[in-house]
Amino acid sequence: MCAQQRFSREQLRRRAAQFQPFFDRHCPHLLEEIRGLAEGAGVTLEEAMACSIRGEMGNARAEGCTAYVVGRSGAAGRETIAGQNSDMGSEIIPLAYVLHLQPQRKPEVLMWTFGGMLGYHGLNSAGVAHFENALGGGPSNRFGIPHYPVERMMLECDRLEDAIDLLRKMPLASNANYVLCDGQGHIADVEATTAGPEILPDQGAGYFAHTNHYLCKRYALAENFKRSLEDSFPRQDRIDSLIKSHYGSIEVDDIKRFLSDHSGYPTSICRHGGGMRTVASMISEPARRRMQVAVGNPCEHKYVTYSM
Repeated sequence: MCAQQRFSREQLRRRAAQFQPFFDRHCPHLLEEIRGLAEGAGVTLEEAMACSIRGEMGNARAEGCTAYVVGRSGAAGRETIAGQNSDMGSEIIPLAYVLHLQPQRKPEVLMWTFGGMLGYHGLNSAGVAHFENALGGGPSNRFGIPHYPVERMMLECDRLEDAIDLLRKMPLASNANYVLCDGQGHIADVEATTAGPEILPDQGAGYFAHTNHYLCKRYALAENFKRSLEDSFPRQDRIDSLIKSHYGSIEVDDIKRFLSDHSGYPTSICRHGGGMRTVASMISEPARRRMQVAVGNPCEHKYVTYSM
């Protein structure tokens, strides 16, 4: 967990400007979108850009989340289900919303994000979906491209392999894990690091679940575990157990129960403490082009369905 950092407006602009070359090189079309946001909001380009850089400006990504993707063979309806509980400071909730994009010559996008932030958790009309969580330890952070524009570009892809290729090519600023799927029924888990992606095998499980510590052989080491959230390990065991116990007949209502689970409370899958809480709970059904989102703890708030 990293201490919260505060910047003056001028410091924020200067720090954000340092990242513009990465946007120019890797996603100039998104930089044009940021220019439009800046004009519409009456702020500078750098201020608008900061929304899609976020914690990277302070070299901090303090989040604890539980993500999952269940392949077709695990679901009662034989359609992939993917999503996560997103855990962070509750003050972020008023800034969040579900965004439906209809770009030209690219798939439609449905994602949960924050005001001005171009990419975050969601799915597209081609069936590609991704959900992301922070990792403890691993390769050092560096001056590179933030995850958020990369997450948006992943949702511009038609195939899972194209999204994974982006993670291979992009000079990421920090480490994060992604669970992914596509419209052909492929699923994957990628621990995307500054040293390159580590693609986890499912070993025939037919699903992936991931919390906030490394699972790949290369980085699943004691030195990294010491830098991970202590509750990440019991949450991993719990989400694995819940999915396995219903595998082959999992329905959306089962996922809602999994995401509302309080084993290990308050640092449970449905998180109520430990410096953060569940600020949103997401269940996507890519084949149906829809996502259900509960704002706040899913044990206390209803899911709302958003469709493309």
